[in-house]
Amino acid sequence: MNQSTDRIKNVRAYAAQCLRDEAQALLDLIPQLDQHFDQAVEMMFHCTGKIIVTGVGKSGNIGAKIAATLSSTGTPAFFINPLDVYHGDLGVMTSNDVILALSNSGQTDELLRFIPAILRRNVPIIGMSRNPQSLLAKYSNAHITVKVAKEACPLNLAPTSSTTAALAMGDALAVALMQVRNFKPKDFAQFHPGGELGKRLLTTAQDVMRTNDLPILPGNMHLGEAIIHVSKGKLGLGVALEKGQIAGLITDGDIRRAMEKWQAEFFNKTVADIMTTHPKTVLPTTKITDIEAIMQQYKIHTVLVADEQKKLLGVVDHYSCML
Repeated sequence: MNQSTDRIKNVRAYAAQCLRDEAQALLDLIPQLDQHFDQAVEMMFHCTGKIIVTGVGKSGNIGAKIAATLSSTGTPAFFINPLDVYHGDLGVMTSNDVILALSNSGQTDELLRFIPAILRRNVPIIGMSRNPQSLLAKYSNAHITVKVAKEACPLNLAPTSSTTAALAMGDALAVALMQVRNFKPKDFAQFHPGGELGKRLLTTAQDVMRTNDLPILPGNMHLGEAIIHVSKGKLGLGVALEKGQIAGLITDGDIRRAMEKWQAEFFNKTVADIMTTHPKTVLPTTKITDIEAIMQQYKIHTVLVADEQKKLLGVVDHYSCML
């Protein structure tokens, strides 16, 4: 009973050791990167079909995650269980595809039985295992060695460091491919349209702009009356139009500064006397991420949305961009 109590008290130490072991296993992968990794990236980059990831057991679980990561970063991929190949799934494979096969030992029987079918179809194979002399390595066009000194499991039995290392190597492949493809945030958004990042990167000015009850002011309106319109607009600004086009912009800050400057003469001044004649405008198709960059660069809180002819379409403020 006392031994159990002592072990419970040491759970943080056990966890810390596990994390150290797995972290070291990842660092130990760096010297293992070689020309085979380069060749694998090149094969995947030039693949005109799909990357078909396969593996059995824990390797299969890791393979499914690698396939998902590749697909979300611009490399079409999916996972297939080699046990399902003999029940019709082989039909998804073409000579334009590339196989990424995972096996810790490189000798997994269920996986190796899948290899002849791949070879008959002339589909190139990228193998990933701890043994560069394994049968999987022998039949692979490129073999990525993922070898760990020991498992984080205290019995050195449960796949822990080895699965972490395989997952990290899959991430390394995906990241390398992203760099080769010059994969950008806008590309990432195309693959994640439902996520927060995708939403922000795909949303445009026309999606969030205010179009109703815009505070429109003629340039000859006296500032005393303009204050009322700016206040009712609840945007902290007023837009001056001339012949239907944007002529200028005044903000509540402009009004305050004008009151301090002219004092008693303030009410004799007009919108045209204080307006900014070249306010920042964006097209309705401008992404809100670009609008935020403009606001940050020029230290403003609002931009006007206009068409090519400078006709006012709406207003986007800082809060509109907070999706």
